[in-house]
Amino acid sequence: MRNHLLPSAIALAAALSSPAFARPMTEVDLATLKRVAAPAASPDGRWVVYQMTETEPATYKRSTGLWVVDRNAKNAQPVRIADTPGKNETSPAFDKDGALFFLSNASGSDQVWRIDPKAANAAATQVTDAKAEVAGFKISPDGTKLLAWGDVPRECTSFGCDAKDKGAQPGPGTGRLYKDGSGFVRHWDQWETPGTYSRPFVFNLEGGKATMDRAVDGGLVGDTPSKPFGDGSELAWGPDSRTVYFTLRKADRKEPTSTNLDIYSMLVDARMPPINLTEVNQATDTLPAPSPDGKWLAYAAMARPGYESDRQVLMLRNLESGETKKLTDAWDRSVASIAWAADGKSLYVTAQDVLDHPLFRVDVASGKVEKLKASTEEYDGNIGDVTPLANGALLYSRNTVLLPTDLWVRDAKGKAAQLTNVNAAELAQFDPVKVERLQFAGAGGDKVWGQILKPVNATGKLPVALLVHGGPQGSFGNAWSTRWNPRLFAQQGYGTLTIDFHGSTGYGQAFTDSINKDWGGKPLEDLKLGLAAAGKQDAGIDVANACALGGSYGGYMMNWIAGNWPDGFKCLVTHAGIFDLRAMSMETEELWFDEWDHGGPWWERTDGEKWNPVNHVDKWKTPTLVITGELDYRVPYYQSIAPYTVLQRRGVPSELLVFPDENHWVLKGANSVQWHQSVFNWLGSYLKK
Repeated sequence: MRNHLLPSAIALAAALSSPAFARPMTEVDLATLKRVAAPAASPDGRWVVYQMTETEPATYKRSTGLWVVDRNAKNAQPVRIADTPGKNETSPAFDKDGALFFLSNASGSDQVWRIDPKAANAAATQVTDAKAEVAGFKISPDGTKLLAWGDVPRECTSFGCDAKDKGAQPGPGTGRLYKDGSGFVRHWDQWETPGTYSRPFVFNLEGGKATMDRAVDGGLVGDTPSKPFGDGSELAWGPDSRTVYFTLRKADRKEPTSTNLDIYSMLVDARMPPINLTEVNQATDTLPAPSPDGKWLAYAAMARPGYESDRQVLMLRNLESGETKKLTDAWDRSVASIAWAADGKSLYVTAQDVLDHPLFRVDVASGKVEKLKASTEEYDGNIGDVTPLANGALLYSRNTVLLPTDLWVRDAKGKAAQLTNVNAAELAQFDPVKVERLQFAGAGGDKVWGQILKPVNATGKLPVALLVHGGPQGSFGNAWSTRWNPRLFAQQGYGTLTIDFHGSTGYGQAFTDSINKDWGGKPLEDLKLGLAAAGKQDAGIDVANACALGGSYGGYMMNWIAGNWPDGFKCLVTHAGIFDLRAMSMETEELWFDEWDHGGPWWERTDGEKWNPVNHVDKWKTPTLVITGELDYRVPYYQSIAPYTVLQRRGVPSELLVFPDENHWVLKGANSVQWHQSVFNWLGSYLKK
């Protein structure tokens, strides 16, 4: 594991200056563009390290490595560090002395390693050598301890052990036994292993090695961080380096119907159980962030149990008195991330806000929320990974609907500048695409937003691809996607339309709530009105020559459109779409979502069949491509086989694309290319250009 320089800036500039390469972006480009994530900054703010994933175009094999940038050097070029051929390095984090810790599988499993990022040709040393793989970690502020987490059986008192309890597989066969009230049976794309959870442990750091590991979850049974998408934002060190804060939802009979994540505190060297700081709230509490002086704990909290898309309010807890206050209760936006300013007088948060996901500053004393400019463009796009630096500057990631993720720095005076541009040479080759924002009166006269993308140099009327987002409580806004990418559709010669229908996020909680028990109502009306409004706003797109596409809830909407707007489109693409709400209510794993959105378990619903696509198949006639993944346990693949069967039996032109190694999303490089090629071939068969 050693450090290496990137190709010279001269070669990069030459690539950027050559217009001869202008061409449409392709599905191969989307799969192989570099992916930046997980930025970390040294204590003095000089050194920035990030992970970058690269994809080999011939094999689509991916590898992830670490790169460092010296912010003090003029025209500094990123340098590869800890480079082990054939292995991955991820999750960089600095200690107080500027040493860099990270995860690597160089020893055969994911473990914590350490390197000096400033030294040329520095060699990395292994820090942990545990029986379990390390999924993530955090270094204590004083640098003497390491908090790590990973999948560990409950019976283990150390980070991994040879489990003796064979109760999960009783008898001579291969069957797993899930005992009464044990929680999830399967989740997202994995069958649960009974008795094994994601658990946090603390190690001492002595002489560059991790020693004396001990669990910090006490007798609690559940996953920390939460699965499948929880991460390090659900755990935090206190500034005293003695206290750990973590979130956990109890794994019991209620787990599949519960959104009750609680925040616990634990003195790591005390013989005391963890303390539940949020026991009074039966809804979600998450994102624990202690203040620099240790007096306050900031966190995000929802109010309604069982509702995963409730508004997350920024909370402050006095750690001495236990008193709490809702800092952003008057702000009708949902806090997605939290970071303290160094002086402890304000917090930096992000939140979805009308197509963008900007950066905000919240004053601790007053709760006043101020939107901060975080780019040099009119719209800031999608801001994440916010890291306050020592000099009052901010490091963060940024992407837009046109540009993949790079790192930016906003100085103490408020000036934003781009720090990395890892795909500059590739992006310079692509034909330019322009974006128009669409605003129209939707269902009930409410203001609804959308976007129209198309090639800058397009001539004549373009056929339309209407992309419908999933969630349904989400947004198809000004953000880059490696799966449903509006720019890529526009580069194929389509006027690409996205609409944030009723139920979308970033427009106030009432707008988000409005889809509850109304899946096929206002959203469908918004899509109809939005398609018409787009045609009026942009005469260069032909809304009568259109296909519609969607995944998850967007796939549900395709199935709903097939029976309730059968003359609206030349073709449809439904990916992982819900076809039968009755079956879905008992096949999906996170029951809280289905039961909140539709009014409880199936046998308690008064109008369960009202928005069920299966009841309208007698009107299906639109040619449809159906796509699913066999590892999808959120919307199981039976929900895709059934509509394909209907289409075939009714003689409707249809195809079924099944990925045996994908879940609810198509993530692997070669599969992504195949997905897009199949979709573009389908659109091209029915849309006249």
